[in-house]
Amino acid sequence: MRWVDPDAFGNLDPTAFADAITPRTRLVAVTHMSNVFGVLTPLEAIVRLAHEKGVPVLADGTQAVVHHAIDVSALDVDFYALTGHKLYGPTGIGALYAKPGWLERMPPMLGGGEMVATFGRDHVEYAAAPHKFEAGTPPILEAIGLVAALDYVEGVGRTTIATHEAALGRHARARFAAIPNITVFGDAEKPGPILTFASAGAHANDIAAILDAKGICVRAGAHCTQPLHQMLGFSSTCRASFAMYSTLDEVDALADAVEEALAILK
Repeated sequence: MRWVDPDAFGNLDPTAFADAITPRTRLVAVTHMSNVFGVLTPLEAIVRLAHEKGVPVLADGTQAVVHHAIDVSALDVDFYALTGHKLYGPTGIGALYAKPGWLERMPPMLGGGEMVATFGRDHVEYAAAPHKFEAGTPPILEAIGLVAALDYVEGVGRTTIATHEAALGRHARARFAAIPNITVFGDAEKPGPILTFASAGAHANDIAAILDAKGICVRAGAHCTQPLHQMLGFSSTCRASFAMYSTLDEVDALADAVEEALAILK
């Protein structure tokens, strides 16, 4: 496994991916939108450079699909994964897009009903993709719920949501810039709907506990990105995630509560 590090603002250099690819490389895996920095990855450029070297690309779109309209055909990505609950849908369901050629070449990973065409004691013929990957009873209710959530998001409008969330991000960064002893991560020139912050003088879990007592929910910890936090020099951070239902007043309440938390913890 070879790692490609972002810069201090969370931006990834596509040429660094190209330099990291060797004749032994089998797959390039990259997030489409960082769950810490909130910045979009230059996925199209990464895919193009990887394909020039004959390597497929898997993108984790869990964060990106919530805040942006995604065209997998335009991205030319080989695999694209997403999680349903981030899209206001049920837990326990997501989606994996893959180019037909890869689906045809890949063997199934699970066995069960509906994933075989014919089956005998010494012979099995799998159903055509995608059915050969869908063993057993699917999560029917979850799928219906996810479709309903997607319809709702599309009804509100991707452009409307993106404009609103960008305004929240800009306001949040402006408010947090005035708070002493707070480090905000990500690119200030491209504020996203995720605000990750930390204080050298207060542990993220303590900040989160005080915010929780005030009815404000943030995520505290390493956010499944321990290597990234080692690079940043913090063992844990707080992350506030804004969405289409968030308001500017809530951003102000968050900033005020963080100031109070730091005053308590100093």
